[in-house]
Amino acid sequence: AGLGDDDRSEAWLVELDGAVGPATADHVVRGLEQAHDAGARLVVLRIDTPGGLDNAMRDMIKAILASPVPVLGYVAPSGAHAASAGTYLLYATHVAAMAPGTNLGAATPVQIGGGGPGELPAPGDGDQVSPQPSAMEKKIVNDAVAYIQSLAQLRGRNAEWAERAVREGVSLSAEDALELGVVDVLAESFDDLLQQADGLTVSVEGVPREADSAGLVLHRHPVDWRSDFLAVITNPNVAYILMLVGIYGLIIEFYNPGMGLPGILGAVCLLLALYAFQVLPVSYAGLALILLGIGLMTAEAFAPSFGVLGLGGVAAFVLGSVMLMDTQLPAYRIALPIIAAFAVFSAVLCSIALSLVLKARRQANVTGVEHLLG
Repeated sequence: AGLGDDDRSEAWLVELDGAVGPATADHVVRGLEQAHDAGARLVVLRIDTPGGLDNAMRDMIKAILASPVPVLGYVAPSGAHAASAGTYLLYATHVAAMAPGTNLGAATPVQIGGGGPGELPAPGDGDQVSPQPSAMEKKIVNDAVAYIQSLAQLRGRNAEWAERAVREGVSLSAEDALELGVVDVLAESFDDLLQQADGLTVSVEGVPREADSAGLVLHRHPVDWRSDFLAVITNPNVAYILMLVGIYGLIIEFYNPGMGLPGILGAVCLLLALYAFQVLPVSYAGLALILLGIGLMTAEAFAPSFGVLGLGGVAAFVLGSVMLMDTQLPAYRIALPIIAAFAVFSAVLCSIALSLVLKARRQANVTGVEHLLG
């Protein structure tokens, strides 16, 4: 028995490459919706990810669990991995498959924004970290364990290993994952995956049915302009640059009213940055320090304090930039060279403005009562 009366023989291929974030979540969620609208028999979600943001991962899992179209998770090609958030996603799919030479696991949660804890201490880290996890760290890990176990129980997969993947950060090769019941299929290609998945019983919207996947033709769901645009502006480095361009554009417009272009460009860049920060793990303390630093450097330029305000502004700007992304995930950190470049640029700009102000003060008056004396 098939999954429906639709006579179309098409399976949609949705690809998840790179870090899990707002752009990838948008691509996957809309891909599942469009596959259903197009009458696809099933969706193949190809996974190759080192992990990513918790909120984006949960958005994708909710879409998979609610999908009226069966989702086949497939870690491929050889050399790919479904680490951290990718493990949760694979557990959520109706059929979990891996290609030879792939791996999954290492699902211990790391700091994901909102003031959460950092990565749990590992043996041998020395005195730099506490030997015991804090109460908050325990709560985060226990929540992650319960979440992945619920997915394992829903799909009838190995819940004991899933707990170890979260608590101990263990990983598995594709062959071991199949042996331990973590995945359902070991497939060398998409055609092999569809052949092996044919006839497997899956639960779609709570109703057990047999997958009818043999002979389906794969339709690749491309990454459209919206996902590409979202990927660009939610890159932490790009969002950081947009914010600074926006702030400096507005400052230039305020001190030179009527120019127009700096104000318009600044407003657009600032709004884009704020949208990006809405979906990124932003530390508002870091953002406040950046604004304070820019304010102090601006004050130094127009109300000279012989460097006190300027140096304090540069220090606050650098500290805020380092703190801005409240996460330990490498893919969502701001590059230090970009921070250094903007700090130097701001300091030079402040110095130039300060030198112009001091030069103007040393010039003789050419107007007013003082000029008429004598």
